[in-house]
Amino acid sequence: MQNLSVKPAQPAAGDRIWIAVFVFVFLALMVDGADFMFLSYSLSSLKQEFGIDNQLAGYLATITLVGMAVGGIWGGWVADRFGRVRVTVWCIVIFSIGTAILGLTQTYMQFAVARFFASVGLGAVYVVGNTLMAEYVPTRYRTTVLGSLQAGWSVGYLVATLLAGWILPTYGWRWLFYIAIIPVVMAVLMQFIVPEPPNWQAMRAKLTADKAAGAGGAKQRDGSWRLIFSNPAHARMFMLWAFTACFLQFGYYGVSTWMPTYLEKELHMNFKAMTGYMIGTYVAMIIGKIVAGWLADRFGRRFIFAFGALGTAIFLPVIVLYQSPESIIYLMTIFGFLYGIPYGVNATYMTESFETRIRGSAVGGAYNIGRVGAALAPAIIGFLATHGSIGTGFLLLGVAYFFCGIIPALFIKEKLYDPQK
Repeated sequence: MQNLSVKPAQPAAGDRIWIAVFVFVFLALMVDGADFMFLSYSLSSLKQEFGIDNQLAGYLATITLVGMAVGGIWGGWVADRFGRVRVTVWCIVIFSIGTAILGLTQTYMQFAVARFFASVGLGAVYVVGNTLMAEYVPTRYRTTVLGSLQAGWSVGYLVATLLAGWILPTYGWRWLFYIAIIPVVMAVLMQFIVPEPPNWQAMRAKLTADKAAGAGGAKQRDGSWRLIFSNPAHARMFMLWAFTACFLQFGYYGVSTWMPTYLEKELHMNFKAMTGYMIGTYVAMIIGKIVAGWLADRFGRRFIFAFGALGTAIFLPVIVLYQSPESIIYLMTIFGFLYGIPYGVNATYMTESFETRIRGSAVGGAYNIGRVGAALAPAIIGFLATHGSIGTGFLLLGVAYFFCGIIPALFIKEKLYDPQK
């Protein structure tokens, strides 16, 4: 039996395993983000294929986000018990196969059901991948690395945009989903190359030893939710992050789902011009996430997160009310940069708010309860688009971003727990 009186060794300064972890998780988040955007770019084709209106099209994004919420809560809970790497691999397989099946569907209902199950894997990968990375990367540049990791989602958006511009006009929407089977290869390789984080292994070894010694290990092992809500400080932090995540995702997914359609239908851009503007926005978002991580390591997670959220809240009305054919490219570039900042800081800020034994469950639970906002946004914007305009919905998203910034600015302290300790 392992000698638990000796603190398990942490990765040495010269140990670069976290770089391999970064590569795999970055790729996982990239295909995660691309998969989400495949739906956004396919909405017009799906409306024609299945004979649905804007509201039913919006429900597809809502179904996706509900599935992601279920997957994120389930994934965090399971990762605390069976391992961050193992669960990441399982979930890549789930969403890759599930998304490829979408290309075979023949009715709206078939598509909706298949999309839900694929989305369970999508939601889990984001939470578990970020937790895995936070427990490997050295503390002194954690936010820089995790901010760069968040850029994986934006790179996925960029990849999806390029693929949609190539595949949709020539091959149709089904082939856009078929290619999602490719990440299964990455999942198989990850299983053999990346070990579980030392802190997670130490925590599981201690619980196993406590159980063998009759010290209540089983209760601790099965009661991560009890541990969260029996501690007032943990419970308060959990609820603050749940509300923040709700407003963040209401804004983020409302924009990402409907911005391509807004540019194409309400600003009357052709498909090629629209994808060009979206590529510029996503490049700016990638830069915003990386710069946000670097700044947060120097000036604090709290300040940079709030700055990005409040800046986005201000800029959404600017785009809707003051855009013109001459200014839209500049407005979209600035918006993309600001839009990326909160997610560049979010993963580190959240994971440092909870201790190791509850981290997966707490982060997965709070973030994915917050997906209530994400699930509501596409449907609400779809309703407003049907009865008014997408631009009106974007003004509502600005209000959500305001609350997303103000809650952490006033109530959430940073660096409460170091995932390396």
